[in-house]
Amino acid sequence: MRIEVAGHTHVGMKRNHNEDNYLILQEENLCCVADGMGGHSSGEIASKIAVDELAEFFRMTARDQDATWPFKMDKARNYDENRLATGIKLANKSIYEKATNESKYKGMGTTIVSVHFTKDSAYVGHVGDSRVYFFRQGVLRQLTEDHSLLNDYLKAKKLTPEEIENFPHKNVIVRALGMKELVQVDVTKVEPQQGDVFLLCSDGLSGMVTDPQIQDLLGRTLELEKACSQLIDLANAAGGNDNVTCVLARFHAN
Repeated sequence: MRIEVAGHTHVGMKRNHNEDNYLILQEENLCCVADGMGGHSSGEIASKIAVDELAEFFRMTARDQDATWPFKMDKARNYDENRLATGIKLANKSIYEKATNESKYKGMGTTIVSVHFTKDSAYVGHVGDSRVYFFRQGVLRQLTEDHSLLNDYLKAKKLTPEEIENFPHKNVIVRALGMKELVQVDVTKVEPQQGDVFLLCSDGLSGMVTDPQIQDLLGRTLELEKACSQLIDLANAAGGNDNVTCVLARFHAN
């Protein structure tokens, strides 16, 4: 098994600093995207803590599989699912404590999406409205469900495209790292096939570029570095209202 991966981030066309961060940890076949919030530099700090904590936890557990974890194992999940969820929970704890103890960071938080590849599986962990998509044989599918007020409304009742477009609280997130001392982490298991591509992105991409546009571009562009750059160009050409970050990971079975 081999993972080919590329990542890019851009401040966008409207913001003056970038609160997104991303991680590519090749030795652990782990990648993630975090979209910070909190104003000033707080969002950038929250998203940096998230990717750093997750990377450190994976490095530590790779060195010592018997290391004591700060959270109990969820018996409904296997080792790899628990490992990913625990790394994200640790990141949440660090952000929450910093925001609680230092007044200048009060209210900071971040979304996170992550994918960890093992020999025959891919584990997707996420909190917030950043997304993971899955591209197989020309078809794009969203793997994560947005933890947003808009998505809660969509699940509760059908909204017309016009109502969705004019929804007044489109950017309200109902779950993120740093909001509470404990966080619920969604983890999904996927069995990848040769050539499958996973896209991790902040809402600076998914909010500006449609799923059909993403699908079309990934179908036309095999080189991951080039595809990352072109996706960001599409978001910026559509207005670039937010920071935009994407990571692309292609699964090779051998």
